[in-house]
Amino acid sequence: MLKSRMWGRSVVCLAAAGALLGATFAPAQAAVRHKDDSVSEIANKLQQTMDGLRFQDVLDTDPVTTAAAARALRANSVDKDAQTPQQQARLLAAATDAQPISQQPQFDATVIELDRHNRPVSSGTVLMSPQYPHGKVIPVDKNFHTSDVRWRQWDDSGWYTNHGQGTIDVVPGRENASTDFMLPYPASVLKLMINFGVLRLVDKGVVNLDDTYDYNPTSISSLCGGASSDTIRNYIDASITWSSNAASCALMKMLWDHDAVGDLNQTFQDLGLETLQVKETNPANGGHWSNPVTMSSLDTAKLLALINGAPGTVWTAPNGKAVTRDVLSRSSRELFKKELSEQGMNDVLSTVNWCGADYPAPGIPQLVPSRWIAADGTVTVDGDAYQHDVRPCNAQAEVTFAHKTGLVSNSGSDAGIVRSLPGKQGRNYIIVVFSNLGNQYIDPNRPPTAPGAHPVAYSEKYAQLGLAIDKYEAAKHG
Repeated sequence: MLKSRMWGRSVVCLAAAGALLGATFAPAQAAVRHKDDSVSEIANKLQQTMDGLRFQDVLDTDPVTTAAAARALRANSVDKDAQTPQQQARLLAAATDAQPISQQPQFDATVIELDRHNRPVSSGTVLMSPQYPHGKVIPVDKNFHTSDVRWRQWDDSGWYTNHGQGTIDVVPGRENASTDFMLPYPASVLKLMINFGVLRLVDKGVVNLDDTYDYNPTSISSLCGGASSDTIRNYIDASITWSSNAASCALMKMLWDHDAVGDLNQTFQDLGLETLQVKETNPANGGHWSNPVTMSSLDTAKLLALINGAPGTVWTAPNGKAVTRDVLSRSSRELFKKELSEQGMNDVLSTVNWCGADYPAPGIPQLVPSRWIAADGTVTVDGDAYQHDVRPCNAQAEVTFAHKTGLVSNSGSDAGIVRSLPGKQGRNYIIVVFSNLGNQYIDPNRPPTAPGAHPVAYSEKYAQLGLAIDKYEAAKHG
């Protein structure tokens, strides 16, 4: 996640408050279909599942009710994850006074189904917002691409004051698109882009994985911290597996040191991944992660398909270029997948770190990597103690989930590759979810947090979505 810590005790049960939204939203509608009826089965399943989960029933612990407060959000929207313990404690303290969310949350979700060779064969992308309260299916062409969405940059204040409508275009020339959508901020899933750029430098021979990089920021950021020194390999591991902001800032600064940031952004454009943009970060320290850093779920899922090693021409970019897995070397792809498979924060689309708990709901039934499991079976990641024995869930696990999570107050995300364990019902797919439902938003039924335990920071509706899609894929391919 974007490594923002949660301190103190959580909220008492607020089950009755969710009823306040009961009649606010209209009945569900059918999935929007393309004129050539090209909507896939997984797209319909994704839309129906998202609509049925009623994300609008969450509560807001810090609602913005005035234009002045909204402007303050915009002014402070730099280094978005650098929340202090005091800020986190304030959110938790406010939870007992949480109010129903003011409008339909923003969601951007994609599932890409893969064949046994890891080639994409079908996909579904669904966008949900105040404009599309039941979720709108976005049909794609044979290259898993769409030109019919006007992607907008996330605006913290605009979500409150402009009915969830963005004003800054991410991809130019989309003024006549039929869908207008403000991309949720990706939170720590942006570290996929940083590490992709670093591994490109490795493949070019500019740096080696076992080189020591001395991180010496010329200005100190609360996000990044002070100077450090480590191997590039260790920085990558910390960035991906436990979402170290300091390690990720070091890698980002290294990209700036080698004048590689512009090339990284151009590479994404050349690959047809137009919404993947690492913009306006600070070359002095690698920080300043804010709204100009953008990712759509579809382009992120496609990037994961390349990392996963789909053979042959995976798709053709809008510029006519054949896109293949060779955008990274085999060794870099294998390292990337290994690091993603050792993610410690299994608490969004999968919730196995809370194995056996009544809350949050179970998600994707993944195997917990052994490196995080203590002798008593519990998981602790960078000091965050989940306090549940995960061994029973590991004994019943059905899949591996190589993924990256992200979290700030108004952003929650998860992006990864799901593959069946030997002997389990066959599934092989990529799932990516971005939303503005970060740790500012809570479920009405969230119980208090046990003393010393890591609080549940995401709505359990993420996990319910993950489990529903996994069950669908298991039944479809079993």
